[in-house]
Amino acid sequence: MAVIQTIRPPFTVTNTTNFAFLAPSASPLLQLLLSSMRTHQPNLHSLTTNSRSSSLTTTRRRKLLCKPPSAKYLREDYLVKKYSVQEVQELVKGERNVPLIIDFYATWCGPCILMAQELEMLAVEYESNALFIKVDTDDEYEFARDMQVRGLPTLYFISPDPNKEAIRTEGLIPTQMIRDIIDNEM
Repeated sequence: MAVIQTIRPPFTVTNTTNFAFLAPSASPLLQLLLSSMRTHQPNLHSLTTNSRSSSLTTTRRRKLLCKPPSAKYLREDYLVKKYSVQEVQELVKGERNVPLIIDFYATWCGPCILMAQELEMLAVEYESNALFIKVDTDDEYEFARDMQVRGLPTLYFISPDPNKEAIRTEGLIPTQMIRDIIDNEM
């Protein structure tokens, strides 16, 4: 899926008095309406707000009410924990009797946040029958590149049986598909 972004110049409130020449034979009321017509489109590229008076432009800064979140989308009580490269390698190489599901995500990725909610529910459902972990691709860029993570979220399903190959999915997938992979393929 390709994303096409168009960039437009900033828009401002403009007085459209130049429309009066379009209707020279129009009624005076129509000319008055056209001359006093204003168009407004939001200025999407500016972080400042203009005051109501036209002669004075002020910049207002936002006041923070609380400390912003750490942008990790992980809390201490979540079952799906964030792991480093070394911890993931130890889990993959070590002895396991349950499948390992690795979620490659980014904090800025909307589908990753939705997938995190689904994985959290699945972690409760498969409490001792599967191990769900997360790897932040911004923090572990080289590892994500080595694992050929091209789109987010990417899930790797690694069976406890070393003879079975890992299954890789990319993008937001339904919860039932994750269940089917864990139940039937692992």
